[in-house]
Amino acid sequence: MVKLYTIGFTSKSAETFFGLLQKNDVKKIIDTRINNTSQLSGFAKGKDLSYFAKKVANISYVHDVGMAPTKELLETYRKGGMTWEGYETAYLNLLDMRNVGKKINIDSLHMNCLLCSEHTPEKCHRRLLAEYIKAKFNGVEIIHLVK
Repeated sequence: MVKLYTIGFTSKSAETFFGLLQKNDVKKIIDTRINNTSQLSGFAKGKDLSYFAKKVANISYVHDVGMAPTKELLETYRKGGMTWEGYETAYLNLLDMRNVGKKINIDSLHMNCLLCSEHTPEKCHRRLLAEYIKAKFNGVEIIHLVK
């Protein structure tokens, strides 16, 4: 069974964020944001997050824009130009167009954590990505780290 975690950093302190990752023995953070240089949280800027993850929790970090939505897609949704359902469909189609399912080595995802900014997974592409991966591969358990 492959355990695949997801986490958002918004509304979390660094202590809570890294504590959740450590408590669940996460081995790698996969940053699925388009832009990992945003300063939405003091510890979540790409280079800082990579440093803190390694120093605080001995967790590796990678930024994978191939798993991120496009800027245009995200802007259209955020500005009300499409519904959540439309966004879901467009994002999942984008993953198919990028052949994400064929590029993934499922065994290498065990104990990894998909990262985005949204506090909860309900309306976040990290949940959609995790479910996409689970639909492509047998034996994937998704665990959302929220509290």
